[in-house]
This record gives sequence, structure tokens and C-alpha cells, in this order.
Amino acid sequence: MTSMAPPPQRIRVGSAPDSWGVWFPDDPGQVPWRRFLDEVAEAGYAWIELGPYGYLPTDPALLAEETGRRGLKVSAGTVFTGLHHGPAVWEKTWAHVAEIAELTRAMGAEHLVVIPSFWRDDRTGRVLESSTLTAAQWRDLAAQTERLGHEVRERYGLRIAVHPHADTHVDTEEHVHRLLDATDPELVSLCLDTGHYAYCGGDSVELIKTYGERIGYLHLKQVDPRILAEVVAEGLPFGPAVGRGVMCEPPAGVPALEPVLAAARALDVDLFAIVEQDMYPCPPDRPLPIARRTRRFLRSCGV
Repeated sequence: MTSMAPPPQRIRVGSAPDSWGVWFPDDPGQVPWRRFLDEVAEAGYAWIELGPYGYLPTDPALLAEETGRRGLKVSAGTVFTGLHHGPAVWEKTWAHVAEIAELTRAMGAEHLVVIPSFWRDDRTGRVLESSTLTAAQWRDLAAQTERLGHEVRERYGLRIAVHPHADTHVDTEEHVHRLLDATDPELVSLCLDTGHYAYCGGDSVELIKTYGERIGYLHLKQVDPRILAEVVAEGLPFGPAVGRGVMCEPPAGVPALEPVLAAARALDVDLFAIVEQDMYPCPPDRPLPIARRTRRFLRSCGV
């Protein structure tokens, strides 16, 4: 009797500069980019994201050399957009997106993670605009997101994945559903960040079951429920909440990642699952041990 070979692993695990406390292209308190690349490879990851544009080298030849000799590959780039402001911001938005999409494509990646703009400053907490969108702004957000998906696909061969995020207009279950229902699945997929979705009260497993065909990318993250309760009670902005430790090392927080990964596997599609433990700012020696332990934990979950 011949033994059956195990099915190929369709979930590819990686990490990101975020898990090394990197939020900005240039910040003297952050880990230098070469150290990040050394340590992410040492921790056992083969895939990385570009992180904030300009943190890693923007010369594709140099970046390909530096990642290649460490056995690393790039899964996605990330852009920040304020598309609810409508066509008036398109040219400015496209200038930002195009250079990142160019580097993302040059590195062989196929995904562009799209994060909506913050309604309050994630460092100072200053309110920048209303936390709720008007009906017209929702229509603009949907239409311009579809436009972005079309242009990025046609010009760069990339697929966009919108990333629900705390302190943005795409955060809660209601808002995520509203955007998905208003956009074309052929143009717009979702980057489900398990930590941000839990931070805003969502259930990742239910979202995967309900909108499975829209899940194009995963960020694996957990929230400390005790600290989250304090954050909600005090109305803390996201930046100070991270400084307090609201995003915690798996498996200490919520959601449990085993059922999330099981639900994702049940979709039977190729997915990246990128670890992102927000911890800006952090001591430079803190990320590597956490990254090693997290990689071991995820292997115990079957990925």
C-alpha cells in the first residue's frame, strides 16, 4: 500500500518590520534595516513585507541582493490612502502608490496592502476629521478603492487588499461589511488583520466564513483583552494603546489563532499569513526572541 503525500501547504507564513517595532521610514529609535533582515531570517521566516516605504532600500537591485542572500522573499508592499475624500485626492494618492507598487512588483510580490487614513493622529491623538463617514464619503471610498484596484492591477499586475485598522473609518464589523458589499470582488480583496479586527470588536473566524471569497491576505496578531478594556474605557488612540502593550505575543491574547488558521485553510486557496505584532517603540533586543517563539507557536498550529 503506497502512502499518500501530504497536501501542499497553501498558507505561507512571514513577518514584517512592524514586528520589530518599525512604523516609520526613518526613526533613530528603530532597529536598523540590516539587523531586521538578519533577525527575521534567523527567527525562521522566509517572507517579509516592505514595511513603511523607505525603511528598507528602495533600490530593487540592492534590496533583492540583501533579501536573497538571507533566503528572504517579499510578499507585499503597503500604502496609506484617504480615498473617502474622493477624486480630488487621486493624483496625490497615485503618486504615493505608484512608487511603492513599482518596488513591490520589482521584488516579485503580487499584493499591495491598502490601509485607510487615520481619523486621529496615532501618536498625539489629535482628531484630524470626523470618525464617521457620510453616505457620500462611503460612496467615494468604494468607488476610489475600486479605481485603485483596477489601476494597480492594470499597471503593475498587483492585487490590492484593504486592511481594516483601528482609528480609521474601516475598522468594525459593520464598516468592513459595508466596504466589501459596496466593492467589486474582482478588484478589491481584504487583508484580514486578526488583531485590529478584534481590537474593534470583530470575529475573524466569522468574517472568514461569511466573506471567504474576499479574503486575499492575512495579518496574524493578537490583542491583550485586559489592556484593550482599559484602552476602550479611556478612549486611548491606537499609538498610545500599542505603547501600553495592547498588541501581545501569541498565544497570550485574542483571537485564538488556531481556529483562524483552520478557517483560512478551509478556503483552500493560497494565502500569506504575515505576523505583525505592533510594538512601536521597543528596545532593539526585544523583537527577536518574540519572533522565534511566535514562529514555533505557528508551527504548532500547522503552518
